[in-house]
Amino acid sequence: MAQSERYGYAVSRLRAMESRFIESSLMQRMLDSDDLSGALKVLGETGYVQWMADSGGEGHFDRIVEAELDYVLREAQHFVPDLQLVDLYRLPYDFHNVKVILKSLFRKASGEVRRWDLLSSLGTVPSDDLITAIESEDYRMLPFGLAAVVPACIALWDQNGTLPEIERRIDAQLFRTMMALGREVPSEGISDWISARIDAENVRNLGRLKRTGTDLSKVRLFLHDEGHVPVDHLLSIYSEPFEFWSRSLAFTAVGPTLISLSARGSDLGLLLVEMEKMLDDYVSSAIHPYRYSPFAPENVLRYLWMKEMETKNVRILLVGKSNGAEKELLRGLLRHV
Repeated sequence: MAQSERYGYAVSRLRAMESRFIESSLMQRMLDSDDLSGALKVLGETGYVQWMADSGGEGHFDRIVEAELDYVLREAQHFVPDLQLVDLYRLPYDFHNVKVILKSLFRKASGEVRRWDLLSSLGTVPSDDLITAIESEDYRMLPFGLAAVVPACIALWDQNGTLPEIERRIDAQLFRTMMALGREVPSEGISDWISARIDAENVRNLGRLKRTGTDLSKVRLFLHDEGHVPVDHLLSIYSEPFEFWSRSLAFTAVGPTLISLSARGSDLGLLLVEMEKMLDDYVSSAIHPYRYSPFAPENVLRYLWMKEMETKNVRILLVGKSNGAEKELLRGLLRHV
């Protein structure tokens, strides 16, 4: 069957589901709210209202956000021709859960409380299955190459207890798996979106390592291949002041996204916060042009990613209101949807 026949209906369904996006006027009203209660009241005027009764009260708004994402994922699975696209979006949540389980395992060994509350229900594998596989050491049950990665991470912890190195190994396997899964639905836009996510993670890691003063000889270990920006180029700017990175990256794919950083001052902590928002917008830009192609499979990833950006905006506003953050600060953190 031709791609136009396979995806014409799916894209039409996604267009209809865009009615679940929060209108900009409502998002503005949430931003203008005096407190968390006011923001939740505005959120109750949107499709999110159906999850609010079971959320457990104002302090559990993360449950509302996750329930909305879970709903759109389950809906998409009913009509998307290639379910690999939905799985591709879900994969980072599986790997997030593996990190949470490993950290909880290490916490338990130290006599601390495990943090199952940090697990997500949005992955392709039920979190209970992952817990069983890891805690019983039956690693054969783990998918996506994790059967080899997880025991290696546990052995590494037993040797020197370095969480950043463990997270790096898990992230590297995530990106390898995403690339392999993306190739099952051959499309240039899908591979571009995955490469953009790798770019974003590389620049994010570079900023974090810069802040902690990590030696350049160790930085390469935390950068992943197959992004649009060559790793060697990223390494070449590491010794420069952070606020000049956007100029050095100006002629790369991620450069235009970071161009305003040079005008934000030299406070590395604040710049890293600004950069998180810019990198999310950069990933969005990789998939956004396909909105105008009514038969492109990229529209599946585009819808799911933009929905995630919306839920991230909702979380930013609700967390900000609960902590009394300034309105203009919150406005500057909102992602483009």
